[in-house]
Amino acid sequence: MLPAHTDDLGDGVYAIDTGFQRPRFDAAYLVVDGGKAAFIDSGTNHSVPRLLEALAGVGLAADAVQWVIPTHVHLDHAGGVGELMARLPTAQVLAHPRGARHIVDPRALYEGALAVYGQAEMDRSYGRLLPVPAERVLSSHDEQVIHVGQRPLRLIDSPGHARHHHAIWDERSRGWFTGDTFGLSYREHDVEGRPWIFPTTTPVQFDPEAMRASVARMLAAQPACVYLTHYSRVRNVPQLATQLLNLLDQVVAIGEQLRHAPQRHAALRQALTTLYVDSLHAHGSPYSAAEIAAQLEVDIELNAQGMGVWLGAA
Repeated sequence: MLPAHTDDLGDGVYAIDTGFQRPRFDAAYLVVDGGKAAFIDSGTNHSVPRLLEALAGVGLAADAVQWVIPTHVHLDHAGGVGELMARLPTAQVLAHPRGARHIVDPRALYEGALAVYGQAEMDRSYGRLLPVPAERVLSSHDEQVIHVGQRPLRLIDSPGHARHHHAIWDERSRGWFTGDTFGLSYREHDVEGRPWIFPTTTPVQFDPEAMRASVARMLAAQPACVYLTHYSRVRNVPQLATQLLNLLDQVVAIGEQLRHAPQRHAALRQALTTLYVDSLHAHGSPYSAAEIAAQLEVDIELNAQGMGVWLGAA
């Protein structure tokens, strides 16, 4: 029986709420075929028990897992890879070539996050990052095809959110596992079953032109759905892409307008807050402006930081 934190999405795909930060915020995925399995993204060290419970819930043992595939090495996606791999005796990690070295030696990732968050927050949210032996880590390449059982998964380079990002195409469900390149969509902002989506510009490698190109490449496959890390599966992909790219255009315009603004970070925060509130109200959200600002506070701060890096010196 599946644990409460795991949703059966059909087609052998399971979404696992990793428990990171708050409920229904951060998903990892379990893909199953013919008694074999892969995890796509891992959450943090604290998420690993949930992933193993999901695996047991579908009736599989640890040695059934062939692959652990982080979409990129940001800690909410890959912080738990080392801990997870220590529990999976036969799995291999498949990481983007720009990120694979950080799976083998996560010290730079840890120290960078420690400088931002401090020790108490690192202990609370992430734990100590564990290395994976180099012989168990493979680098992906564009248009690579691997198999889970007999099920093909195709990987493409998908920069825009991060340069060390790949997306994974599952032909069986006609869905992309998109990490953060295709944006974020929180289920509390669904209105009458219609999701709202917005681009993430979090530090430090936001590239709007690369993001547009990656989204276009995903759309070319005519997907029936996308599997978001934040959060879970959404459908009506062409409509969501239109909304996502429209907001991306507005984000770029905000950045250009405020490039040399005094107190630029505060100005970016305010402009993003207004953009999200207006977009959600146009979407039909019942939440007040203050409620939306509170719900999206972490995203507003991180997206403003990422825009600052993208814009360069004020």
